[in-house]
Amino acid sequence: MTTKKNNFETELNDLQKIVTNLENGNVPLEDALAEFQTGVKLSRDLNQKLTDAEKTVAKLIDQDGTEHQLDPNNAASPEE
Repeated sequence: MTTKKNNFETELNDLQKIVTNLENGNVPLEDALAEFQTGVKLSRDLNQKLTDAEKTVAKLIDQDGTEHQLDPNNAASPEE
């Protein structure tokens, strides 16, 4: 069996399908619990990917290669 590497969009789509299935209420209890657990794991994974992306985007790199983090409360000025 080939392992497929999921990207953000694929995982988000999977989570949306789980939410839709659970909202419809046509899933047996045991299946609903399993889907809920999968959904929680996907949600945590997606949240971590977003956090990592935010950290990457928030970096400023000077011409000399020095990295600075942006202050989340004031994006106009980097943290020292």
